[in-house]
Order: sequence, then C-alpha cells, then structure tokens
Amino acid sequence: MKRVISIGKQNFKLLREYNCFYVDKTNFIKEWWENEDDVTLITRPRRFGKTLNLSMVENFFSNQYQGRSDLFEGLSIWKEEKYRKLQGTYPVIFLSFADVKSTNFKDARESILQLIIDLYVKFDFLQESDILTLKEKKYLNYVCETMSDVIIQRSLHRLALCLNKHYGKRVIILLDEYDTPLQEAYVNDYWKEMVDFIRGLFNSTFKTDTISCIERSLLTGITRISKESIFSDLNNLVIITTTSEQYATSFGFTEEEVFHALDQQELSNYKDGVKQWYDGFTFGSYTDIYNPWSITNFLKEIKLKTYWANTSSNSLVGKLIREGSPEIKTAMEDLLVGKPFITVLDEEIVFNQLEDSNSAVWSLLLASGYLKAVDSKFQMDTGKTIYNLKITNQETLFMFRSMISQWFAKPSIRYNDFIKALFLNDIEAMNDFMNDIALQSFRFFDTGNQSSKKEPERFYHGFVLGLIVDLVTQYHITSNRESGFGRYDIVLEPLQSGLDAMIIEFKVYNQRKEKSLQDTVEAALTQIRMKNYDADLLAKGILKEKIRHYGFAFKGKEVFIGSD
Repeated sequence: MKRVISIGKQNFKLLREYNCFYVDKTNFIKEWWENEDDVTLITRPRRFGKTLNLSMVENFFSNQYQGRSDLFEGLSIWKEEKYRKLQGTYPVIFLSFADVKSTNFKDARESILQLIIDLYVKFDFLQESDILTLKEKKYLNYVCETMSDVIIQRSLHRLALCLNKHYGKRVIILLDEYDTPLQEAYVNDYWKEMVDFIRGLFNSTFKTDTISCIERSLLTGITRISKESIFSDLNNLVIITTTSEQYATSFGFTEEEVFHALDQQELSNYKDGVKQWYDGFTFGSYTDIYNPWSITNFLKEIKLKTYWANTSSNSLVGKLIREGSPEIKTAMEDLLVGKPFITVLDEEIVFNQLEDSNSAVWSLLLASGYLKAVDSKFQMDTGKTIYNLKITNQETLFMFRSMISQWFAKPSIRYNDFIKALFLNDIEAMNDFMNDIALQSFRFFDTGNQSSKKEPERFYHGFVLGLIVDLVTQYHITSNRESGFGRYDIVLEPLQSGLDAMIIEFKVYNQRKEKSLQDTVEAALTQIRMKNYDADLLAKGILKEKIRHYGFAFKGKEVFIGSD
C-alpha cells in the first residue's frame, strides 16, 4: 500500500501520528542501549537521518512521552517486553546546534545562549519542585540573557543535576549537529574563540567526574573533530565514524529497505536508476547504503535528479578544492573521470590544518559523504591506513561538476567564450579570452598563504577541472602530469565523429631558458612532438590531420597560447 511521503519532517512523533512514510530504525535504540557507553558520538553525512533518530530516541526514553506506546507499536523495538517497559521512563535533555550558523563569534554565542534559555523554559516546572532546594532553584535563574560564558558552559550540567534530583533518575542527554558551530567558525574565521567556548561546554557536561547524574549521552554530527580541540578532558567518549562497524545500518537506507519502499510505492521499475544515482555509501564493511534524503524526495517527485547535493552548503567543500594544492586538483581530475584515488587518511579532523594538509581535506570529504572508501588496508609497519576513494554516486558526481562549472560562471570570466574559440581553433580569440580568465581567476584559485610562484600551477590545475566538466559529454579527457613546474599535457579524445582531437601542454615561463612567452610556447609544442604524444590517438584510428597541438605559456597572470 502506498504511503504519504513527507519531505522535511524530522520529528519522529509527527511522522508516526500522520502515518507518513518511515523506514523502521528503532533497532538503533536497542543497539545503543546495550552497548552501555557513557558518551557516544556518531558521525554521518548531512541529511542521513541523524536528527530523526535522535527525535526517535527522545520519544522512546523521555518521561514527557510516557504512555505513548502508539508511537512504537508495530516497530521492531516493540517486540521485546524489556524495551516496552523502558519507554517513557527517563528525563531527557535534547538540544540541536543545527541552526547555529553565524558569520561571527558574537552572534554564534548568542544563538547558543538562546538555545539554552529555550531549553530551561521547557523545564520551567522545576521552579515549583518540592524536592529542589531554594539554592538549586536560584541557580536556574542564572540562565538569562546576560549570563556569562561560565554559566552557559555549566548550564547543561546544572540542568541535568536538577532533573536527576527532581525525578530521582539519571538523565539522558541528546545533542544533534554538535559540529555545526565549529564548521561555521572555521569558514568565517573565528575558529579559536568557538573552540575555546565549545570545549568548556562539553567538558562541563560530559567529562567523567561530572556525569554521576547522567545515564548516558548521545551526540551526532558530520565530522570527527580532533579530540584535542574540544574533547580534551573526555576519557569516556566512544566515537563512531563512517568506517566503524557499529550502527552501520542505523543511518541511511539499506538496499533491501529502498527496494521494499519502491515496491510499496509501485515504482519497482526504477530500481536500477535509483541504485546508480543514490547508492554507494559505505559504513563500516556494510556497502550499498542509500542516501535517505534523496530516496524520500525521489519517492515524492519520481524524478532522478540531485536532491541531497542541493540541500547542503557546499561552500566549505568548494573552498577546499578550489584553493587546495595542485595535488588535490589532480586527484579530483582522476575522481571526476571515474578513477579511484589512493591516500592515507586520519579520520580525526583538525580544522585549522585543512589548508595545509591534503589528508585532512580527503578526510572531510569522506566524512561528508562526497567520497566513499571502496576499500582500505592497514599498514603494520607505519601504523597508517591506506584508503581507496571514489566519488560516491551519480548524484555526488553531478554536484562536483556543478560546483566546478560555477567557478567560471561569473559574467567577468569569459570561460564559455574561450571554449567556443577552442572549438573554432581561433588562436587570437583564445588568447584574448584566456588572459581575461586568468586575470579574474588566479586569486580565486589561490589561498593567499602560498608563494606567488604557485599561482600559475594552481590556476591551470583548476582550469583543467573546468575543461573536464565542461567537455565531458564530447571528449574523453586525460592528463599526464608531474609535480611542480614539470610536464602537464592534456589530451582531449573526441567521443563523437567530426570533432578534432587536441593535445594541450602547459609550461611556465623560464627566464633562464626563454627570452619570451613565444619561446615558452615553442618549447611546449616541441615537447609534444618530441615525446610523440600523438601515438595513443593515432593507435585509436584518429587521423594525423585531426589532431591539434596547443602550447599554453604562463608568466605571472599573463598567458600566451600558440599552435603548430
């Protein structure tokens, strides 16, 4: 029987009361409860059911929902009497940092302050408690618009103490999107202030010597932020990442769940397309995890298109790739044409190292769901894990293509004009347009922290990404590069009859060897001829006269293009 598909509802209670489409994830409650961990942090990509699962946990354990067996009847958790007796028996504190998105620390702090105040309003009945002392009630009033950082940082712990005493039962704390304020702080340059503030809050709430009043705590987020950054005093923290085996099927939909939903909605003939677009996530050793946000939207609209990639801000991902090292851009070239990329990863992300550490960038992209680990291998001799990464699925691939296209989409950047001139073999126009592109884009592709000598290299690596994305339907594009200022040739092999093949060689002007950019172009063209770069194209049956050669010479922000 078809179910009503609701988009955006992350409240478990409402989904159940309105009988909306819901995939049963209540086994998560049992797995989490039986693991007996004091503080659990689970990281999963954005829109992967973290908020809904925490809402489900709140509805199950909170004494505010005592007697609401109707919310769980018919679900897997309700099969065991032990858990039926647990429903509605604990005081629960539920807080979400999802909306703490500010461009400065002052506003971010204010957002957290208001969340704390709203939380205390919810438990305002404690002021009338016959069990709390006058001193304890007085402390509740310290939580106000003018409270200090110390009061904010101690507020969750103090609330837990009061709830514990009032009910005579230890408290469960749920914190959703714990890392949103920290990601925003990194992007908007107030990282240190926010880290110091959040560290104080977390250590006061979750550290071992303060949790006598807390039964257990559950945190969710996208990234595993360095323990030294915010969890320095927490020795009782269990961290579950996308490579962990625990809770592997609790977030996201399994293939069985997706195919059942398609059958239920009478959409069985879409299984192959849905798999290509939205499958591909791997949690632990469990493969074929589907994006739940995309699946739910597809069930609503019945159209194969990008849903998930369009919901989340890609600004951080774009910044890291655009301004990243040449090594990051060349790896992206391989990923965009379907090749795997092998690298060492450390899942513990140190945000203030993102600009200097390629490993940190790949770790963030893996945690965020943009890449998947096809396999991994632990090296006994080095103690490091080597990961084989690929772009997750068709939806994510299109997200990357769209993001890269937008880099050249500004009206002042005449990228499309350059592509047209390239097709027409109009060298003069190519030079005009390319110099405009370079002038506008060099700073865009540079972090400002690197030597200016690196600007040409950063730019032409970014430019090649643009070529790959813009011409992907017409050409098979490969590149043969070396690090530094060495060889970088691009081969455009036509996928359609009637198109010319092209070989492009980039070279940076060397004043010790060349008198002018014209000499640099000639050196590039000579290299194409001497190295016989035509060989592979000729072997594939492409005629010699259908192969064009171009030399691109760079000198600062000046570009000169020539052909033979």
